[in-house]
Amino acid sequence: MASLRRFSDSKFWYACFTGPDGRRVQRSTKETDRKRAQKIADQYEGVADTGRMGLLTERQARKVIGEIFQISNRHALVSETIGDYFTRWLASKKNRIGHKSFLRYSNLIDALLKWIGPRASFGLNHLSSVELSRFRDYLVTKKSPGTVNVALAVIQTALEDAFNDGVVDANEAARVKKLDERTQRDQQRRAFTLPELSKILDAADPEWQGMVLTSLYAGGMRLGDVADLRWEFIDLRNREIRFRTEKTRRQTILPIAEPLYRQWKTIAGDSPRGPLFPRAFALRQRDIPTSALSNQFYKILTKAGLVEKRDHHGKGKGRDAKRATAGLGFHCLRHTATTLLKASGVSDAVAREIIGHESAAVSRTYSHIDVATLRAAIDKLPDLTT
Repeated sequence: MASLRRFSDSKFWYACFTGPDGRRVQRSTKETDRKRAQKIADQYEGVADTGRMGLLTERQARKVIGEIFQISNRHALVSETIGDYFTRWLASKKNRIGHKSFLRYSNLIDALLKWIGPRASFGLNHLSSVELSRFRDYLVTKKSPGTVNVALAVIQTALEDAFNDGVVDANEAARVKKLDERTQRDQQRRAFTLPELSKILDAADPEWQGMVLTSLYAGGMRLGDVADLRWEFIDLRNREIRFRTEKTRRQTILPIAEPLYRQWKTIAGDSPRGPLFPRAFALRQRDIPTSALSNQFYKILTKAGLVEKRDHHGKGKGRDAKRATAGLGFHCLRHTATTLLKASGVSDAVAREIIGHESAAVSRTYSHIDVATLRAAIDKLPDLTT
């Protein structure tokens, strides 16, 4: 049994016990009451005995700390676990962010807690930058660096909230370095060649043909923006398209290229709220991630002979492995539009305005690029419909 002593210059009782390394230790109990001090001393000694046998676990140590806190303060130590905190934090976001963002957050938190495993029952203060760095390194084997960086930003936001609420002493996620996206982006994204575009259009059904042409001729529209298009955004009489990008919320007004005008005129619907591309639009309305459409486009690329068919067997990768795409995907249409515009002699400033790339230099030089200039530039794009 541990003993107690009190020094002449202190009002507190000191616990005297044998430490895990066999040496005698004296620790202040911060207690003036002898009975409570003895209970704390006994806790110290019990932990030390377990430690000498090499059986002390982190969970046991945390339990003892909680018991000592309760003895001294007459109430239990509030210590939220990693799992409990992230679950509560996620629930607090449900009605404050968009549904699609919430699904992304939810999938990320599920992945984090699954990777942590039993340690999710540990206190949130035990989630270190080292462990988060390992999670980052694990995630990048399955996701692109850009996606991993988004995941880190979400975790950092969650832990910043915990820090501001006094739940943790520091935001450990802020110490985790983000990945360099440039190398991966440069390797995996490139422009389609004109022969490749012809193969894609031959392999695609009418709806996907329209989506590809829309992206190409409307400034390299992103896949989600194309799928969300409704006829109210299309002014066929004035040959203009007006839409707000989902990613940047940039309001865009572009002239409709002649090949796209002919294509849209043949499928124009009667309802202003009707979608241009019903199947893709329906997926988006059901909050199905854009990756489902990306997978459909990948199958078109496979049919066109531009990428290999995805095979989850025989290579030891499994379905969760990060997939190589030979540098090709729907986003490459943005690069294609940019390349074709510049190859046609369109200035960088006008090309940036059409594609939607922001530039400080452009902002200083052009307060507004008139529609006629944009139309002249877009009309220089090659006609892929003939």
